[in-house]
Amino acid sequence: MPAHIAIIMDGNGRWAQQRRRPRVIGHRAGARAVNVCIDFCLERGIAALTLFAFSSENWGRPEEEVGALMKLFINALDREVAELHRRGVQVRFIGERERFSAAIRARMDGAETLTRANHALVLTIAASYGGRQDIAAAARALARDVAAGRLDPDAIDERLFASRVALADLPPPDLFIRTGGDFRISNFMLWQLAYTELWFTETLWPALDAATLQRALDEFASRERRFGLTGAQGQPGAGAGNATTPDETPA
Repeated sequence: MPAHIAIIMDGNGRWAQQRRRPRVIGHRAGARAVNVCIDFCLERGIAALTLFAFSSENWGRPEEEVGALMKLFINALDREVAELHRRGVQVRFIGERERFSAAIRARMDGAETLTRANHALVLTIAASYGGRQDIAAAARALARDVAAGRLDPDAIDERLFASRVALADLPPPDLFIRTGGDFRISNFMLWQLAYTELWFTETLWPALDAATLQRALDEFASRERRFGLTGAQGQPGAGAGNATTPDETPA
């Protein structure tokens, strides 16, 4: 069973287009699939779920679509956070929060404050997020420490760098899922996905159901995770957080 699942929620627009409806209808329908994922993780005791809701590149989409997405974001926060809190879900956000309106930032802060002590599931929403952006921010933080004399540059290694990227206090995702049929990770958690098992489905995000998620878990369970070692050596110890392992070589 994976401890941490990361998902790119792709296919809302195509789902709507197939029904000759505006793209925003697809985004509204996609909200149901988010609840399916949360229910699925809570029922199976999965500790962390990270959802790619809005990338740093998505700001370049048509203004009307971006505006509609922002309204949906506000409505979802107003509607869902109290219920998530009741169910013991801790809500987090990663990404360039300052790009959102003051109203959305206030709701983000409120959701995190309300749910901070919850432990049934850590739900992270990646919004205005990019993997390269995340790595650059970590590099800037380390550079500031070096410039201030707080850090020796020779002390910077993979483990220290990993402590500065988003979600450093969580284990890296064990399983990555992308809906919608595209076979790429689209600048999502580039550092954290180094040894994550990748699983892709043609299913469009609004059509996601528990059976599809279970197929992903079944496939995950069938894979041998070597982390650069041989199968005979077995899996490395757990609890390494975002620290990386040696480069994988052929078995």
